[in-house]
Amino acid sequence: MASEPTDGGTASDRPTLTMSISQLRGRIFELISAGATIFGITVVMGMLVYVARDALRLGAADPGWYLVFFWTLVVPSLGMAGYFAVRDRAAGSVAYAATGIPVIGILVAGGLVIVFTELIDPQEWLALVFALVVAGAIISAHQRYRPQATFERLLVLFLTPILTLYGIPALSVDRAITTPLTGTELFTLSFSTPALLPSVRELLFVLPILPAGWILLLGTVTAPLAYGFGRLIAARRDDERGRLELVAVAVTVVAIAANIGPLVGLSAEGTILVTTALLVPTLTYLEGVVRRREGFAGLAFPVVLVGGTFVGAVLATSLGFASPDPWLDWSFLTSAPSRTPEDAGMYPPLVGSILIVIVIAMSAFPVGVGAAIYLEEYAPDSGRLGRFVDFLEVNIGNLAGVPSIVYGLLGLALFVNGVGLRDGIVIVAGLTIGLLILPIVIISSQEAIKAVPDSRREASYGMGATRWQTIRHVVLPEAFPGILTGTILAMGRAIGETAPLLMIGVADSVRSVPDGFFDIAAAMPAQIFSWKSELAPEFRTGVMAAGVITLLVVLLVMNGTAIVLRNKYQRE
Repeated sequence: MASEPTDGGTASDRPTLTMSISQLRGRIFELISAGATIFGITVVMGMLVYVARDALRLGAADPGWYLVFFWTLVVPSLGMAGYFAVRDRAAGSVAYAATGIPVIGILVAGGLVIVFTELIDPQEWLALVFALVVAGAIISAHQRYRPQATFERLLVLFLTPILTLYGIPALSVDRAITTPLTGTELFTLSFSTPALLPSVRELLFVLPILPAGWILLLGTVTAPLAYGFGRLIAARRDDERGRLELVAVAVTVVAIAANIGPLVGLSAEGTILVTTALLVPTLTYLEGVVRRREGFAGLAFPVVLVGGTFVGAVLATSLGFASPDPWLDWSFLTSAPSRTPEDAGMYPPLVGSILIVIVIAMSAFPVGVGAAIYLEEYAPDSGRLGRFVDFLEVNIGNLAGVPSIVYGLLGLALFVNGVGLRDGIVIVAGLTIGLLILPIVIISSQEAIKAVPDSRREASYGMGATRWQTIRHVVLPEAFPGILTGTILAMGRAIGETAPLLMIGVADSVRSVPDGFFDIAAAMPAQIFSWKSELAPEFRTGVMAAGVITLLVVLLVMNGTAIVLRNKYQRE
């Protein structure tokens, strides 16, 4: 028989009391978490505002300049944003996406212009694309006619891109024949063979004539990119015509822009890259807005921003108000470092950082994901090999916490002293930072693969799929968002590292742009570090702040692209 409560209440009151206490504790924890989040965001935003103030020299402008832009830009944009947030959420989503996509497109276009200006020309790019297409055709044919020859296919997958890109060079022999006893040279044997297999690039350049550079970019950049985005439109509409429609519109508009660009002082190749990166994603998004028939009012938001900026600039100029005199301007982004603050620029370190990031992505991402697949899907759980795998996983976790300067020493010993590569070149910097982030990529990829339910694997096996087919078509698509999340964190750390670059001899300041992956290059973190030690105070405030903002913008573009891809795969 249950005893009566001794605190003056009834037994039915106790669940209510316990529930109220539990809700109070949860509410307190929620408020503490929200306060910590707001505090962290406020601190970071305060730091960014402080740096941006020095980089843009906002104090140089007249108060009237700010007043003009307050009424022409700030008030209309904030008013429209507030209206969308309260009355029309769908239009708000359209407004922010229609504003952000062109901005990201312009930034990506800048990267493409740098790559095609400093690293590869349109003819070389055509040869590379053609060689990869030939390699893909050979690999597909081998997979079709010999589907069970797995090891042969791995060999074909490894050798075909190399042979198509580089071919088999001529064999040259130049050897002195000597007597075995005295070592006296009798004669010299010299002969050479013709090239056993020319590369696709060599065969392509044998052609008597090639189209102009802008036409090559139109066919190898604009058309494939439009076709890829057209597949998204076709999938959304369940209509295959979306691919060809976007390709036709994009190629036509970009071709017209390429002929207009030289008339206003722009190169045809640069006009094609900028127009393609800006037009194709924007058209893809606008097609979805028109098809859904909701949120049309949001398309007015970027118009208000552009129009307010233009009207404000015209009014401020006509009224004689002085505008800010920023360190971060077009001249800063396109000039080389200098001993004078007014002439200092960020272009060579910017190009060097982009090339280093390319090497990092091409080295660390495939190796890290491949190691994670082996450790989670193929490595045994028991026996001697299982214990060795456990030992490897423990050490991978430890390597993720090793200081970055140790990886600088490792890169110096391995790639410079061991392999014999020149110190300070792009490939050494990229491989060293790739080693730094490799444990992070492996661990995050392992966790993403572990999160895939075993029921998915069992269902795939039950339908007769092999282990590799299950990994390729079931596990990796499910784990890809988590893999990209880890990659975002790793690449964010990689682009800002300075200590490993200094250890492997990356120069603090280089006035010339690297010609390739085996050329000396500077990096943005090292260049910012060198500006900190300059005697002129303008370097330590304005120029350094402009470099920090540039580095942050590049990082945000990289992370934003990875986040968009992650969200896409999460929705799928």
